[in-house]
Amino acid sequence: MVRLLFLLSAFCPLLGAADRPNVVFFLADDLGQRDLGCYGSTFYETPNLDRLAKQGARFTNAYAACPVCSPTRAAVQTGRWPQRTGITDYIGAALKPELWKRNTILLPAPYQDRLAHEEVTMGEMMKSAGYATFFAGKWHLGMEGWYPEDQGYDINMGGIEKGGPYGPGKYFTPYNNPRLPDGPPGEHIADRLAAETCKFIEGNKDRPFFACYAFYDVHTPLNTKKELEAKYAAKRAKLGLEPRFGREEPRDVRLVQEHVTYAGMVEAMDTAVGTILSKLDALGLAENTLVIFTSDNGGLSTSEGSPTSNLPLRGGKGWLYEGGIREPLIIRWPAVLKPGRVIGTPVCSPDYFATLMEAAGARTSSKIDGMSLCPLLKAEEDLPERALAWHYPHYGNQGGAPGAAIRRGDWKLIHWFEDDRKELYNLRDDIGETRDLADREPERVNAMFTELQAWQRDVGALMPVKNPAFDPARPNGRAAAMAAKGGKKKK
Repeated sequence: MVRLLFLLSAFCPLLGAADRPNVVFFLADDLGQRDLGCYGSTFYETPNLDRLAKQGARFTNAYAACPVCSPTRAAVQTGRWPQRTGITDYIGAALKPELWKRNTILLPAPYQDRLAHEEVTMGEMMKSAGYATFFAGKWHLGMEGWYPEDQGYDINMGGIEKGGPYGPGKYFTPYNNPRLPDGPPGEHIADRLAAETCKFIEGNKDRPFFACYAFYDVHTPLNTKKELEAKYAAKRAKLGLEPRFGREEPRDVRLVQEHVTYAGMVEAMDTAVGTILSKLDALGLAENTLVIFTSDNGGLSTSEGSPTSNLPLRGGKGWLYEGGIREPLIIRWPAVLKPGRVIGTPVCSPDYFATLMEAAGARTSSKIDGMSLCPLLKAEEDLPERALAWHYPHYGNQGGAPGAAIRRGDWKLIHWFEDDRKELYNLRDDIGETRDLADREPERVNAMFTELQAWQRDVGALMPVKNPAFDPARPNGRAAAMAAKGGKKKK
């Protein structure tokens, strides 16, 4: 097994253990930006994360590297765009075009089913800098042999190839997870993984540590504690909330947050965060611990129960609209970061690797794409202006289609591969992406498209190809819907 070497001599002698922060990195699963109270939710209750935001900084323009999970997770772990790692769709879909069975206009691009050992992960980078490393929760970046313990983590609790807690107890023991022994009857996986994280922190309180807790919450299967379900059923009735749906062709899209099971899942996740934050307080470690909380893609609003609404953001998981890629991001670092800040600088998943690398005084031999957020956190200075881009050459399970997007400043361009159509939005004036300005701004469209194409070439983006077996006479919900709309996607 080939492992990359790290060059540490330039930084590590300058930073003693007392100078480097501990790090706790939380990565939620399928959590939309608007699913937290501090981002505007009035139905879900997230007191611990709301308090964390007041104690640190809340980012309003944070993005996932992809509208689905595995590619974003690869970007988080490596600091590199998903296209460079080869993981561009969730692991578990049809990996090769010849395996594709759906009647779609295009054949999705091939992609990798594991994070290559040659990639340098957060765990490896932090371990090389002298940190104790720990992983809990969802991995979804390869089968056994490519688990967290094979990618730089000293301890792995629950990280396997599965994308959700699909065992017999679902979110409760028995877990049917080879890296998570079963607990007592009724134990909830979020509570268990929080307890394991606290155990790791306490065991390494006298040395620098890095704990990565990648939640299974709030991914399907939709499942929560009965008492939380009852609590939110009563709250829904008291508020008089009812399900309401709009249309994001070819799917219905939820417009109201009122799903009681999902609400319970959000609260269970928030409680687990609170457990770990309380442990940091009890051990006197909070002051010099860098805490980061974010998510891997937007909230699930058009499929599998459509449990949440991302409004005013459009779409959700699996879509290149803001609801599919704009994320919550909360960072707390009391020794460095002033409390109560709201930061509007656009940032993205690869930036977390770069941030941890600077904070830990570490080095990597990989070419990374992320930009460290440390200058922004320490000095309240903005980062150099840059574009952020996405490339998703696949059909999501949630109704989205192959496409790419780029954001520069307030402007966002989406390129849909099926019909070569381009949409342009001004996010400052139209965060809901309701007014397509492409026809009014042809020069801007051309300039942004040229920049997007240059980025795609740089990262080695693979493109889908025409499907020779596509039959327009056969059922194809999206193709029929687009034809009926004259090629325009509307809400």
